[in-house]
Amino acid sequence: MTARLRIALDAMGGDHAPDMVVAGADLARERCQNVEFLFVGDEARLNALLDRYPALKAVSTVRHTADVVAMDAKPSTALRSGRNSSMRLAIDAVAAGDAACVVSAGNTGALMAIAKFVLKTLPGIDRPAIASIMPTQRGESVMLDLGANLECDADNLVQFAVMGTVFSRTVLGLLNPTIGLLNVGSEEQKGHESIREAAAALRATPLARNFHGFIEGNDLAAGTVDVVVTDGFTGNVALKTAEGTAKLFAEFLRRTLSSSLMSKIGYVFARGAFAKLRLRMDPRRYNGAMFLGLRGICVKSHGGTDALGFSNAIAVAAGMANHGFNDKIRDELAVLQAALAAAAEARAAQTDVTGGEAAVL
Repeated sequence: MTARLRIALDAMGGDHAPDMVVAGADLARERCQNVEFLFVGDEARLNALLDRYPALKAVSTVRHTADVVAMDAKPSTALRSGRNSSMRLAIDAVAAGDAACVVSAGNTGALMAIAKFVLKTLPGIDRPAIASIMPTQRGESVMLDLGANLECDADNLVQFAVMGTVFSRTVLGLLNPTIGLLNVGSEEQKGHESIREAAAALRATPLARNFHGFIEGNDLAAGTVDVVVTDGFTGNVALKTAEGTAKLFAEFLRRTLSSSLMSKIGYVFARGAFAKLRLRMDPRRYNGAMFLGLRGICVKSHGGTDALGFSNAIAVAAGMANHGFNDKIRDELAVLQAALAAAAEARAAQTDVTGGEAAVL
């Protein structure tokens, strides 16, 4: 019999926890085969909620703690004083091998700080990155970093490209995902030094065949590339701008359709089309930001999401665990590092030859 995939849940993290967490886990149980859950939080409240979902309760365990990381807590405070919090104990479960992955809708900064401290980074990864799936005209793309690292050097960006590529293959099912570096222009001379160095480094690796080059902000929605790589400052601004634009569009559409009797009648006839549009733009479909580059799988759900959104975050974590995401990152990094070392040796050899010829002349 195949062993069940155990998922640790920070049951007290999020605006609507723990009710939303339990309801979301039940939806995920129906979607994801062969999973079980470790709920970390207030035992009395969780057991009362689980009694409503007998099928979920049969595949669940509760680990009690009364401590919770506040949504407005500083990461340093959560790391120092939250050792018995539901967030910390859920992450500890992954580090100890009691769970394959962890999902939390709690404080983002605290989750990143604790996860990085407890799980550590993978060999060859200097900094973990926050990644998320974004809808585009061509389907879906992954974008990273979205706020974990406000400043990045060329090596960080190259590592993000590797992690984003593995994620696209593992979760999005793309065989040869294309990569783009988000910049202020597509010309080679544009952008700061680190992004130009990252572009040069990527062209010297096996990823070169899928490296599109520089992309601009309007390429995000167009789906010009499958993996968008940027520093956390730029990525976070781009993400929040996209979210705000989507809300603005939805509000304009709502006002327009209710502005007159004819508009309302038109809506009745186009109701099916608008239902498809609403489903396509539903942010709950894309809920679940991944902390890539850690030795364990950690997924951050939006704090204000509902059960459906949280179930999607669980599904992302389960997919990454089932497909051996971290093992694939290790393999890709090994190939990348070998290619970079070979390129460096070739440049050194060329320099020696050129220097020797110059000395003879």
